[in-house]
Amino acid sequence: MKTVAETLTAHRSIRQFKPDEIPQTIIDEVLHEAIMGTSSSGNLNSYSLIVTRDPERKRRLYELHSEQEFVLQAPLVITFCADWYRTRQWLELRGARDNFNNFLGYQVAANEAMLISQSVTLGFEARGYGICYMGTTLQAMQEIADYLNLPETCLPITTIVVGVPDEQPERRERLPMRAYIHDETYQEVSPSELEELYAAREESGWQRYMSMPHLRALCEEGGITSLAQMYTSPYKYDPDAYAATSQQVLEALRGRGFLPSTPGLSQTEE
Repeated sequence: MKTVAETLTAHRSIRQFKPDEIPQTIIDEVLHEAIMGTSSSGNLNSYSLIVTRDPERKRRLYELHSEQEFVLQAPLVITFCADWYRTRQWLELRGARDNFNNFLGYQVAANEAMLISQSVTLGFEARGYGICYMGTTLQAMQEIADYLNLPETCLPITTIVVGVPDEQPERRERLPMRAYIHDETYQEVSPSELEELYAAREESGWQRYMSMPHLRALCEEGGITSLAQMYTSPYKYDPDAYAATSQQVLEALRGRGFLPSTPGLSQTEE
């Protein structure tokens, strides 16, 4: 098994998988280690994991996740949920005051869902399996919640697919460390320093996109001439689409009891 350092440095997002099944003993080991070893606010562990292996159920998740083929290829899909329902049921059982059905509760639980997802990811990657995170979880948050029968104050935050890799992609570049690490307080950079920080990324990232004929054609048609323009173009992270998805996420939070159903009112005022 790889060390933590070896696992981190070997990480790649895998989007092609062999059909090999993952033994149940491995799944159990990884999930047990992750749950036992991941930090939690108040040790309340405000998350749940939905494990999907059934081919027909994976097909529906494939549809909800924008029909990404690797969802069908990978033998295992895990949906990580921000979940206060279990805790709130326990509070009620013991005659305690209700809580966590608010935005702060969502924020805490969402953070914990991401923490446990990374622990699970490291566990599988240390054993030689490949994973890929799916940002489409947020885009289809409400639909996935309905499909997985999630109760009140329980919402999907992220999803990973897991399996035996059938590709060896190049490691994605990162900005220089000084772009991320600030000493004592946040250090803003000058335009010239920003140019220097992004120089290598802009060259390699743009070359990668231009090596894909369909993206190259779209960029030429749309007048996209740089990596930055690509990132906020209709072909990547479209601001208009982001605004619409943001509204959908807010509606999902209201629908699952994390926000007041009437904007501007607190839950105690309704």
